[in-house]
Amino acid sequence: MIATLEYVTILDKSEMLADMVLSSDVYEEYKKAKLAMDTDPETQRLIKEFAAVKDQYEDVQRFGRYHPDYTDIMKSVRVKKRAMDLNDKVATYKIAERKFQGLLDEISQFIAFSVSDQIKVPKDGAALTDHGCGHGGGCGCKVS
Repeated sequence: MIATLEYVTILDKSEMLADMVLSSDVYEEYKKAKLAMDTDPETQRLIKEFAAVKDQYEDVQRFGRYHPDYTDIMKSVRVKKRAMDLNDKVATYKIAERKFQGLLDEISQFIAFSVSDQIKVPKDGAALTDHGCGHGGGCGCKVS
């Protein structure tokens, strides 16, 4: 019975934490930036153009520089990516996304380290990458 009450308490507190995150200024900024990016026709056009050329890029990657269109597609990918990244709405979204990811990383680290400082926690968005162990390089791995 005690374990059940502990679980209920943990679930209640986690729901409170989730509500706090969802009502934070960082999340509101992220949500607003995402909506602006998703509803802007020019931004969506740039994203679709990049996605189309990215599919070609993935096809080229299978053959590498021996693909007949390697140079053209590689250049096109860089041009489309740059155009997309320089769009104000995309740039604002990426900044808001990094801030929100930072908040989530900080919360994860706080929770994990309150249990033990030996727990490995993704940091700086490391959960979304294949770099490092998530413990800030403490194990001697390469941290990007």
